[in-house]
Amino acid sequence: MKMKSTMTWMAAAIVACGVANAVEPGDTAPGFTLPSVKGEEVSLSDYKGKVVVLEWINFGCPFVKKHYGSGNMPMLQEKYSDDEVVWISVNSSAEGKGGYMPAEKLGERAEKEGSKADQIVLDTDGKVGKAYGAKTTPHMFVIGKDGKLAFGGGIDNKPSTKAADVEGATNFVVAAVDALLAGKPVETAKAPPYGCGVKY
Repeated sequence: MKMKSTMTWMAAAIVACGVANAVEPGDTAPGFTLPSVKGEEVSLSDYKGKVVVLEWINFGCPFVKKHYGSGNMPMLQEKYSDDEVVWISVNSSAEGKGGYMPAEKLGERAEKEGSKADQIVLDTDGKVGKAYGAKTTPHMFVIGKDGKLAFGGGIDNKPSTKAADVEGATNFVVAAVDALLAGKPVETAKAPPYGCGVKY
């Protein structure tokens, strides 16, 4: 049964790998305003002039568990928690679909998982996820200070559910954010996304 479940998740990852993003590097990042787990309205325009990391989440997904269970994602969120970088976690699961949680429960679950994201927002109608072409959880996007997409795709080059694979992986989000903060070009602007399908 465990093997069957693992194969199902891996199949979801493989299906998603070949799908192009709806927005491409160099394009202006689609604007949005979404409710947060804190009951606030969060707009991308609030963070004009900053580097913004968007992370699609579903805490029931083994690929997301890999990065939270290992402490990798909270570590990155905390590392980049400063005046120049904003980290926004997005849940695009539709009500009744896998991964959906109302705001209060999502906030509680994120805290339990150790999330250090600056904002956690709900996109229950999926409009923002589809505007970006978010296909998997996690699916990562990095927006530069100029408001243009600098990176879109998988967080790293090891598409597995094994926490041990975090160490030694090439982390494309780290590379993109560090390059932007240093005023350098982002060498890898696209990478195949991997993870569980977003439950629109």
